[in-house]
Amino acid sequence: MIFEGFFGNDSLRQQLSLALEQDRLPHAVILEGPPGSGKRTLAQILARACVCTAQGERPCGVCPACIKAKAGSHPDIIVESGGTAARSFHVDAVRRVRSDAYIKPNEASRKVYCLFEAQTMSEQAQNALLKILEEPPDGILFILTCPSASALLPTIRSRSLILTLEPREQSGDHPEAEALAAQILRELPLPDESAVLKTCAPLIQNRELLRQVLDRLTVLFRDAAVLRAGGTSLTRDPSAQELARQLTRDRLLALTELSTQTRRRMDQNANNTLLVTVFCAQLRAVAGY
Repeated sequence: MIFEGFFGNDSLRQQLSLALEQDRLPHAVILEGPPGSGKRTLAQILARACVCTAQGERPCGVCPACIKAKAGSHPDIIVESGGTAARSFHVDAVRRVRSDAYIKPNEASRKVYCLFEAQTMSEQAQNALLKILEEPPDGILFILTCPSASALLPTIRSRSLILTLEPREQSGDHPEAEALAAQILRELPLPDESAVLKTCAPLIQNRELLRQVLDRLTVLFRDAAVLRAGGTSLTRDPSAQELARQLTRDRLLALTELSTQTRRRMDQNANNTLLVTVFCAQLRAVAGY
């Protein structure tokens, strides 16, 4: 999976990526974590990944399904949310979801129901949801977000996969990584092939910085691909805008795949020196320089 805008929580990301790749997602997932941990962001990413039509990493961000999902108009992603007050997530909303769940998806292979602030469900609403969790129809996924799963009925918790999020690291918390990523992109088209390698030299001894740079490059490559396809920039980063002007959509998608594959190899404890060296060489080749 490609976790654009969602930082940290590496083991959780790997768990979700593997479950999606092997088609082993359960019918209900509870995302719990403190405010600011990225529960809603992760729920949206997972929902888009479930409807994405790309053959590689998902969500690709540029297929028609992803574009609809980002715009909030995909017919197979349904969002319901509670308010700030207790019991503000009413039973009528859950009943609508329950009735709709038995209707086949419109376009995707499954329907995804994002139930935000699930802790504000009344007990009646939770019992209504439990009825469908006990005997769920095929091709649905419920994603519930809440600060703590303990706010939900034990019977709902027992029928769901509970994932706990740690406080999210924001991209702005990594100025060194952002600066390095921007410098790599500036040097990529230069005639001197060693420029990028020299810039990346500190990453050989710093795996955490390498992770942050790869994550940042992935976001920029994908944002540039969206811009190239006529979409709207999410980062508004000048680097992404320049990439969109310079490179084709296919090359930008290939660069996205390269950075995510390199990140995966790093997580698998590949040799850092070899990893960085090969990545720098492949960057220029994939970009066509």
